[in-house]
Amino acid sequence: MAVEGGSPASKPMWEQSSSRRRLGRVWDAFMRAVVTSAGSLAILIVLALFVFLFYEAIPILHKVPLFAMLFGAKWHPTSEPPKFGFLPMIVGSLLLTAASCAIAIPLGLAGAIYIAEIATPRAQAILKPAVELLAAVPSVVFGFIGLVLLAPLVRQVFHLSTGLTGFTASIMLAYMALPTILSLSDDALRAVPRGIRLGSMALGTTRWQTIRFAVLPAARPGLLPAVMLGIGRAIGETMTVLMVAGMAGIIPHSLFQPMRSMTGTIAAEMGEAARGSDHFHALFMLGALLFLITFVINFIADYAVRRTEAQR
Repeated sequence: MAVEGGSPASKPMWEQSSSRRRLGRVWDAFMRAVVTSAGSLAILIVLALFVFLFYEAIPILHKVPLFAMLFGAKWHPTSEPPKFGFLPMIVGSLLLTAASCAIAIPLGLAGAIYIAEIATPRAQAILKPAVELLAAVPSVVFGFIGLVLLAPLVRQVFHLSTGLTGFTASIMLAYMALPTILSLSDDALRAVPRGIRLGSMALGTTRWQTIRFAVLPAARPGLLPAVMLGIGRAIGETMTVLMVAGMAGIIPHSLFQPMRSMTGTIAAEMGEAARGSDHFHALFMLGALLFLITFVINFIADYAVRRTEAQR
């Protein structure tokens, strides 16, 4: 005869199962609320940042037309009258990003293919952690290396008056973006099912043909975000560009000229701009423009990934 109020083990199985289901539903609802709150908070933070940037940037539009800022060739915020031309910084940032990505993307993809598909397990165990450690190196360290070692070498090899040029900055930016591209690309290649490789090689293809025509297309949804994040790292870098690019406020016509980036300009001048001045609001407008550029890059990456997955 069962004793009332006995231990849970003495309860019928259907009551224990019902209690577990109720507890599971409560736990699922709690975790759903936590995840939803975290996602909503992230979106609110981005929106707040967006509103704050444009709130501080709009006052400059009352004095300088947007077209004049975007296509102005001179940046002299302390002259009389001041000139707020963004074009030197826009061209400089785009040139630096394009040149660094032209170096980092091929090297990153090639390195990822080697680590994921060709290297021995022992080499993989050494190379992958080493690459990930490079991503943790502070940007000021890369800037110091470029300033002390690379800039004098560039000046001597190319017979320039200064080694602080866009070419020097591009090499350092490529070196900084390389770990991001390589590590994420390696993860994308490793995520390709082994059956795809075996099926391709069973048809008589070589190892390189399997990588080229089977593995890389299958890994494309993961490779595209890796490349786009590398581009975002290059265009958003501040300290290294500030130290080795020369920061000349002119429209560059060659990578072997000193050039100025949007991020470097904001970092160098925000501390000197009086709060509420035209210079202050112009820097916020420059930051808003950089925010829009990175947003467009992320949007293109997301669109490319979704389109690639839809075509599979």
